[in-house]
Amino acid sequence: MHPQDVRAVLDRTGAVRRGHFLLTSGLHTDLFLLCAQVMQYPDELAPLAAAMAAPFRGEKAQVVVGPAVGGIILAYEVARQLGARGIFAERGGNGAMLWRRGFTVHAGERVLVVEDALTTGGSVRKVIEAVRAAGGEVVGVAALVDRSGGAVDLGVPMRALLTMRIDTWPPSDCPLCRAGVALVAPKDGG
Repeated sequence: MHPQDVRAVLDRTGAVRRGHFLLTSGLHTDLFLLCAQVMQYPDELAPLAAAMAAPFRGEKAQVVVGPAVGGIILAYEVARQLGARGIFAERGGNGAMLWRRGFTVHAGERVLVVEDALTTGGSVRKVIEAVRAAGGEVVGVAALVDRSGGAVDLGVPMRALLTMRIDTWPPSDCPLCRAGVALVAPKDGG
């Protein structure tokens, strides 16, 4: 799938948002990709998930895991494409990713980690840690969008369908804050 086709799906489904947004990392941005918008359209998501799975078909992943919440539907659909089990990890009180709801990774299982939008890689790193702590082998990371422009190194093979360099700023350096533009948390409806 070509990057321009991925961007067209994001635009068509309303995932591309412009404004002044607070990211999970604490950074600010003027462009946000609310990939959950794509997840509500199975006919749009299925080809994206197939394209995410394609580079990892030879890795024989037994489990596909994503971080909750953005990775839940994506992990399921990529797992379906690979004929694997799809699960998700949830953030615990200490910030680490935990296995809940009876999900687990068994020692020796080959695991593909998926993410909808990658900025700093923080959530994915925590999922990788949880997989390794359970004895699983991470075969790679598949992302719908890499917002870092390819700058994030996760220490495992990583493929994104769309790589973009989206400007982010710490609050102290944010030009939108200086201009008085209202800050919104995009996942809260902003």
